Amino acid sequence: MIEVYSWATPNGHKLHIMLEECGLPYRVIPVDIGAGDQFKPEFLAISPNNKIPAIVDPDGPEGKPISMFESGAILVYLAAKAGRFMPEGIAARYEVLQWLMFQMGGVGPMLGQTHHFRIYAPEKLEYAINRYTNEARRLYGVMDTRLARSKYIAGAHYSIADIAIFPWLRSWKNQGIDWADYPHLKGWFDEIAARPAVQRGVAVLADRRKPLVDDKSREMLFGSQQYQRH
Repeated sequence: MIEVYSWATPNGHKLHIMLEECGLPYRVIPVDIGAGDQFKPEFLAISPNNKIPAIVDPDGPEGKPISMFESGAILVYLAAKAGRFMPEGIAARYEVLQWLMFQMGGVGPMLGQTHHFRIYAPEKLEYAINRYTNEARRLYGVMDTRLARSKYIAGAHYSIADIAIFPWLRSWKNQGIDWADYPHLKGWFDEIAARPAVQRGVAVLADRRKPLVDDKSREMLFGSQQYQRH
């Protein structure tokens, strides 16, 4: 059984959705990032970047245990393990991988910064809010244009690229997005949201999450603790 060290965040939900879609047996170990669980030695042993999610699979390659961090890499691993949501054809596989990298390098980091400056930052900096809100809108536009001519993000079939992107768009209101501006993306979003496995995935640990607005949570997520060597 795969051990999933996670929390109810977009990156955590990527894996919850993937595991539900694949039907792979898993057990969730909550990592309360507001309480600082990500800095515990036992977690850092498998996730040296002190970020969730991470996994331990006792039945890894060649039957040996493997631990992994970085949600995109884990999605690739789980797709290979389950034989699902990653095409076998080389060209189609690279199509999926490039859109997965689009999420990892663009959608996640930029929307994360949008959340930070619009919601969590103690000072409301107009320049930063405008900078990242505009970047969020640009990225939504890229995806909307793509989905005007493609059923799914990486082509004709549902893949790990869709699974990676979807959780980040669930907070569209916090990103200053008006769905009316992105009709193709909205149609895709509604279709993905209706999938039973997706609904099960986003429910994982959802009852444990609480607003990250107290001083301790801010210190754990945005303060000096982040920059200490552990």
